Amino acid sequence: MERRDFLAILAAGTVGALTATTLSGCASPVPAAEITPPTPPTPTPPAPTSPTPSVSPAGLLPPAVGTRQPLPDEPITGLPGKGRHIALTVDDGASSDVIGAYVKFAQDTGARFTFFVTGSFDGWTDHRAELRPLVESGQIQLGNHTWTHPALTELSAKGIADELGRTKRFLKNQYGVDGTPYYRPPFGYHNASVDAVAADLGYTMPTLWYGSLSDSGLITEKYLVQCARKYFRPQTVVIGHANHDPVTKVYPKLVDIIRQRKLRMVTLDDYFAS
Repeated sequence: MERRDFLAILAAGTVGALTATTLSGCASPVPAAEITPPTPPTPTPPAPTSPTPSVSPAGLLPPAVGTRQPLPDEPITGLPGKGRHIALTVDDGASSDVIGAYVKFAQDTGARFTFFVTGSFDGWTDHRAELRPLVESGQIQLGNHTWTHPALTELSAKGIADELGRTKRFLKNQYGVDGTPYYRPPFGYHNASVDAVAADLGYTMPTLWYGSLSDSGLITEKYLVQCARKYFRPQTVVIGHANHDPVTKVYPKLVDIIRQRKLRMVTLDDYFAS
């Protein structure tokens, strides 16, 4: 299938998914041990340590989760409990340039994301060198969004396993993680049969969303920011896409909304005990 045709299908499918799956609703540090050396002639002062910054270079507040929440029994659509956290999740990756722009955004601002990777897109390989350190540090988390972005409810069990399994192997080979237990079914389409096959591969947590930037297809920068203002709320999971350029032009505005509302960006691993 030509990528142009795929993106047309993708855009149309996501509109349906938003109607079907979007929901409304809108530790103390361990002290350093006291060590007394055996009568040293001159005590050696401890090496200086760099304190964890209270805010990112862009003024974003760090996570303040405390005890992480247990995974819910139902698909994730928000962040349970009290707080002012937001999980901004980024799907697909049809544009290598947009993936690269998101990586640069994270590097420059300290923003935290969960990327749901469609493994067949070249951008996830193109940007491995810049992205892998962010994955290893925990600033960016990777989840499974299948290999070619099909509607999983229309596939056989073997087809579902192949779609999720190929991206699982890709993530492990390229990034040293496999994305478990989180998977995002394309278009939000899943059922008990899909979930059972996913669980056999370790993906026990279908991850949906509360609101969307509506940018799986091409939209204007103005409309994208309007969606951000609508859905960037405390304790929400918001979906965006690495498919088209407009989002790359509004990163400062997204940061402004998050900062003005005193939201704290988290990955799913920051928030949930998985």
